[in-house]
Amino acid sequence: MATSELDVPRFGQRHRRRGPISLPTGRTAPLAGAARPPALSPLLPARPMFQTFDETALTNAVAPRVGRLRQALAKLKVDAFLVPRGDRHKGEYVPAHDERLKWLTAFSGSAGLAVVAPQRAVLFVDGRYTVQARQQTDTSLFEIEQVPAAKTSDWLLDALGTGQTVGFDPWLHSIDEVERLEAALKPSGIRLKPLARNPMDKIWGADQPPPPAAPVVAHPLSRAGRSAQEKIADVQAALAKGGEDAIVLTLTDSIAWLFNIRGSDIPHTPAVLAFAIVPAEGRASLFVERDRLSETHASQLEDIADLVPPEALTEQIDALKAARKRVRLNPATAAYWFSRRLGEKSVSRGPDPCQRAKAIKNAAEIKGARSAHHRDAVAVCRFLAWFDQEAPSGRLDEIAAARQLEAFRAETGKLKEISFDTIAGSGPNGAIVHYRVNTESNRRIGRGELFLVDSGAQYADGTTDVTRTIAIGRPKPEMRTHYTLVLKGHIAIATAVFPEGTRGVELDPLARQALWRHGLDYDHGTGHGVGSYLSVHEGPQSISRRGEAVLEAGMIISNEPGFYLEGAYGIRIENLVLVNPPQKPEGGDRAMLSFETLTLAPFDRRLIDTKLLTGEEKAWVDAYHKRVMAEVGPELDAADRRWLEGATKRL
Repeated sequence: MATSELDVPRFGQRHRRRGPISLPTGRTAPLAGAARPPALSPLLPARPMFQTFDETALTNAVAPRVGRLRQALAKLKVDAFLVPRGDRHKGEYVPAHDERLKWLTAFSGSAGLAVVAPQRAVLFVDGRYTVQARQQTDTSLFEIEQVPAAKTSDWLLDALGTGQTVGFDPWLHSIDEVERLEAALKPSGIRLKPLARNPMDKIWGADQPPPPAAPVVAHPLSRAGRSAQEKIADVQAALAKGGEDAIVLTLTDSIAWLFNIRGSDIPHTPAVLAFAIVPAEGRASLFVERDRLSETHASQLEDIADLVPPEALTEQIDALKAARKRVRLNPATAAYWFSRRLGEKSVSRGPDPCQRAKAIKNAAEIKGARSAHHRDAVAVCRFLAWFDQEAPSGRLDEIAAARQLEAFRAETGKLKEISFDTIAGSGPNGAIVHYRVNTESNRRIGRGELFLVDSGAQYADGTTDVTRTIAIGRPKPEMRTHYTLVLKGHIAIATAVFPEGTRGVELDPLARQALWRHGLDYDHGTGHGVGSYLSVHEGPQSISRRGEAVLEAGMIISNEPGFYLEGAYGIRIENLVLVNPPQKPEGGDRAMLSFETLTLAPFDRRLIDTKLLTGEEKAWVDAYHKRVMAEVGPELDAADRRWLEGATKRL
């Protein structure tokens, strides 16, 4: 943005005010010491929301719960216990029934591991959550360590002595996790002990929520693009090629994809908590309660698979072992319980073949993704226009913004769910990478601040995820510098051209180069895979320091570099991109892959310092904004369209 344009008080430009602030339902608590804003009148109709904000701080409950756990461990004669954030399926998102880490520590992030010993305890988190962990848990009880630099094994070696025992729930840790830890501890005489029952569940008692049992629904062929029969046949072919008799599938999104089913057992992820066994020959078994399906859907599934009660899983695993079958398990994702139950002689280690196949979207899924992103873009642009009008008033808070964004998506008439709890962080809260606002943390959005909003939607034809950072009023020069450096990294990924066989780890530095030159960086990956009306975090593809999977045409992945100044603000710019089929550039001798940007929403031009952009980078922003205007503008009303015209003006 040219210097003279910094005086424009809006993200774009609006020519009339649209009346009172528009919120769905509910009123949020004012900040301590702040005047209560005037009553807010809703513009959009009231409706149930897919996210809630009422969350009582649990920090005071941490000490007594840790004390009770230590008492239980003493009775079990174990000297430490592992408390992961996970369930039996090793998914990132878990139902309330399995939120053991949050219940014990008060930490609500989507990844973490606690270790409790008699005199010490630790909470391991990654770079997304270090600030959040310190704020949420009792740091007088829990040390906070950041992975991967800090290792669980090193902490245990320091905390325990020879001959001591570490207890764990074999359902909640993968084969790889257990074996790595076992190998690291064995030389010091510290042993791992799988426990028959998780002591956390006994301590939690009657207050532990019940396991979910939501209806299982069909995902139609028009959306899936391939029948379940075809997919199962491909899995069986992979088993036959590997000389294996069967595979146990444990990942909920793999099972949902394979059988063309969807559900709502997991918050914001349309998957079903189920297991499956696929033999190299014969009928697959899907372990799910039959009464969770309609009679018609159950009959359709029974044409291709046996519907087996979940309690029969142990029996069938034992039968495979007794028959000396060679059973594939993915050691990175399958619970240690399976390998222990089957025995080493029956286990064949190999990848879950659904993961790569699911990640490479077919024509129907790509068509659906484009449609979903176009629909979502209209809702997001309406929100940005609304926010730009209302935020300078000082009446907005984080919850109000999150509510309104979800309401705009609901107005599409196609919203099935949100794809994750909206991250709506103003000022210093924006520096908490995976901040989740609640009534305790809710903060008024003030002039001179940055507002980071990261959100997504689940539509029947696709899953979305978009982040924008917005200035309220005139941004400070350092804000513009940091934002532009992040934008340069975003453009570097969006315009990348790379040969077949390229891994995400090789692209990750492109997003960081501009920040690195200024001695800056961010502690999260640059991109994660995204499913097709499935998990918003999908493997195996990623753009990160650990992104070893090859990027292939048809994969959808996020492009989201960032920068976070603790205590001040956070910046992240995220679009989803689709890996294009390889094409040979003119004059080249090798075909190259590239990205198609799916997300359509303007960047905040007030935050762009054009002096830091090259001519090519400015041209890319202008071309992207021109596309946003052309594709989204016709879907907006006159006032929002005028705002978008201002927001997408040439740099």
